[in-house]
Amino acid sequence: MKETAPQHRRSGKGKTVAAKPVVTEYYPSPLGLLCLTADAEGLRSVDFVEAAATVRTPRAGEPDPAKANDADAARTVLTATKHWLDVYFAGRDPGALPPLHLLGTPFQQCVWALLRQIPYGTTTTYGQLAVTAARQLGKDRMAPQAVGNAVGRNPVAILVPCHRVVGANGSLTGYAYGVDKKATLLKLEK
Repeated sequence: MKETAPQHRRSGKGKTVAAKPVVTEYYPSPLGLLCLTADAEGLRSVDFVEAAATVRTPRAGEPDPAKANDADAARTVLTATKHWLDVYFAGRDPGALPPLHLLGTPFQQCVWALLRQIPYGTTTTYGQLAVTAARQLGKDRMAPQAVGNAVGRNPVAILVPCHRVVGANGSLTGYAYGVDKKATLLKLEK
């Protein structure tokens, strides 16, 4: 587990405020090591770690007592995420997601919300997502490629199921972690 120092951001009134600390933990999935990050608001990312050399060792020492509650909240989110992944990799629908804190543009947020609506064990196409996103955003139409770009920027692999999006002809196209992982995830859900 690693706790990173909080980063600073500007508030709406021009003041600099400390952001909540981000806690990192790792999960050994059947498809490879996953790096999980969360803050007190929710899960921020789940990524496959392709090489063990990229795993950072946590620093020794106590967390800042002023940030302890935020770090504890983040660890609670990570514990819930690991339980969700345990159920998922056991081949069962894990149900409700742990709290999420996804950072992205309003368009990306829209697409990621649509991804979360794809039922376990089913797939949809980029074109179908584009039609739904256009309708939700009050547009006449939207390019499936634009949706594909937002899907590709999904920061939470597996839980926000971008692997359930396939090409118009059902082909397994485009998955940031490789089509082989996408195929395995879809097979697990059958």
